[in-house]
Amino acid sequence: MNNPVPKLRKAYLSDLPELVGLARTSFVQAFTAGNKPENVQAYLAQAFTVEQFTLEMQEPASTFMVASWEERLVGYTKLNLADAQADIQDADSVEVARLYTLEEVWGKGVGQLLLEAAISYAKLEGKTWLWLGVWEHNVRAIRFYEKNGLRIFGSHPFPFGDEIQNDWLMRVDWG
Repeated sequence: MNNPVPKLRKAYLSDLPELVGLARTSFVQAFTAGNKPENVQAYLAQAFTVEQFTLEMQEPASTFMVASWEERLVGYTKLNLADAQADIQDADSVEVARLYTLEEVWGKGVGQLLLEAAISYAKLEGKTWLWLGVWEHNVRAIRFYEKNGLRIFGSHPFPFGDEIQNDWLMRVDWG
């Protein structure tokens, strides 16, 4: 019997329609519970559009990687070097600005593959640490990151619709 294995590659502008669809679906799956629907929709309209993703993919300090399963995109990550980072802007680090997978592949190693790729990318770029922000109420994601050696080192406010939420800043060092 053939067991499908997720595949990883760099994302290209030609991936935009499928990537934006994946991004929107995975975001809704991850954040609908515990949030006002109008805030989820407002954030989708702001951050998850073809126009916004085009701008982000054209940013030289950002790299998108996608995971596919049986020829379909099921996860992605956006990695930022210092010039594109949200908060820290440390030349020795890489920010994981986004790491999302579809609910149907949760627990199947796709998120692990994306995180390992992010760490490998950071090491290849000569960086000594990797960091990210994660919503303080996203217990599943926090456990996943802790299992992979990331530790909370701070927090920052995250505007989300008509609320200001709190994101934990987590990092892993190797240098």
